[in-house]
Amino acid sequence: MRQERLVDLRAATVIRTLAIIIAAALAVEIIWIARQVISWIVIALFLALALDPLVGLFERRAKLARGWAIGAVYVALALILTGIGATFLPSLIHEVNGLANALPGYLHDLTHGRGRLGFLETKYHIVEKVKAQVETGGATKLLGISGTALSITQSVITAVAATVTIIFLTFFMLLEGRAWTERFYGLLPEEAQPRWRAVGADVYRTVGGYVSGNLLISLIAGTLITVVLLILGVPFAVALGLLVGILDLIPLAGATLAGIVVVGVAALHSILAAVVVAIVFIVYQQIEDHILQPMIYSRTVQLSPLAVLLAVLVGASLAGILGALAAIPVAGTIQVILRDWLATRATHSPAAGSG
Repeated sequence: MRQERLVDLRAATVIRTLAIIIAAALAVEIIWIARQVISWIVIALFLALALDPLVGLFERRAKLARGWAIGAVYVALALILTGIGATFLPSLIHEVNGLANALPGYLHDLTHGRGRLGFLETKYHIVEKVKAQVETGGATKLLGISGTALSITQSVITAVAATVTIIFLTFFMLLEGRAWTERFYGLLPEEAQPRWRAVGADVYRTVGGYVSGNLLISLIAGTLITVVLLILGVPFAVALGLLVGILDLIPLAGATLAGIVVVGVAALHSILAAVVVAIVFIVYQQIEDHILQPMIYSRTVQLSPLAVLLAVLVGASLAGILGALAAIPVAGTIQVILRDWLATRATHSPAAGSG
């Protein structure tokens, strides 16, 4: 005969459990509300970790104080970006103007069923469909004009605020980050400090390696596409290559979006160029996803290729683009802590002690 077991829960236990649940729910709600600011903080943290070695180099070689070294790095980066802009901006402006000047011709061919886009009218009658939508719902309904101006204005203001905030956050993280880290180490028992300092150094190398690896992969992608477009004679090659390099920073979706835009522009030049560019994109994407990216990240973040792929997929499913960006350094950090925990456990195990 089975005996019934009664569990006696004290009121204090119930209250404590409810308090933990409520606190966790509030924490999740606060994180969700502040998710945009948190994303800025994460980006600034990545930038600070990537720039810290350069700041340290200025401190050692130029004998500068920390604040002056950070300022020197900022000035150096501004000069580099200005130089890149002076090199590519005239070509970029020329190509963008050329695209803008070519658009009326593309629209004329489209409406008359001629040219490379004429099949959209002759086969799908897209012009008539657009006219019908305008007549039935108006341009506002078709294009969403009523909210477009406000949306664009909000996006521009948000982008400016994000850029300024990230710049200052990165500066203060570089300036005060080491002091904060030392305060954290000071809270630990003295005998535990060497261990956690070693863990912190490994985490620092992991995140810094991820940032440098991601930038290297984007540089390779942008350069490759630019060279291919120049060989094929596709216009706007420099601008499109720069776009690929920027979008390739976004894991998973960035390269696909860049490929759609570049293939579309190449199709306006020639169908053969579009086919070649599409093949190059598909082949390179497979090489980047399954060979280049895992190899570079396995060297910088010291994760296995399988762990890199799984981390990106899980991070993207949990938090979208930000999750995909943060997944690899987070996985590397977990690996560092887990490796240290296993090593410490093995050192203090009875078998190790008896040996």
